[in-house]
Amino acid sequence: MNHYETVFILNPVLSDEQIKETVKKYEDILVSNGAKMIAKEDWGLKKLAYAIQHKKSGFYHLFEFTVPGEVINTLEVEFRRDERVMRYLTVSLDKHAISWAERRRARDKQKAKA
Repeated sequence: MNHYETVFILNPVLSDEQIKETVKKYEDILVSNGAKMIAKEDWGLKKLAYAIQHKKSGFYHLFEFTVPGEVINTLEVEFRRDERVMRYLTVSLDKHAISWAERRRARDKQKAKA
C-alpha cells in the first residue's frame, strides 16, 4: 500500500452541511476501496492565489491515507465529476514527507493544547 496526501478545494458558496456531506463522500470512497485514513484536516475558507471559476476563495481539506495505487484513479474521477470540487491534488509521500507530516501533526496538536 502506498502513502498519499490529497488536498481538495470546495466551492465557497456551499453550506456547512454540504461541505460535511462532500468530505464524507470522499472519505467513504477511500475507505470502501480499502484505504486506511491517517489524518483529515479542515483548513477552512482560504483566499486563492488566483480566481478559479470566478471565485476568489475556497474551503480547503486534506486527507492523508494509505491505499493501493489503483484506487487513486477512482478517487480522481469522482473529483472531476463533482462540480462542488474546484481543484484537487494527490501526491505520493516518500519516507521524508511521511516523517514531516507526522511532525506537523504533532506540532499542531501541541498548538491546540496550548
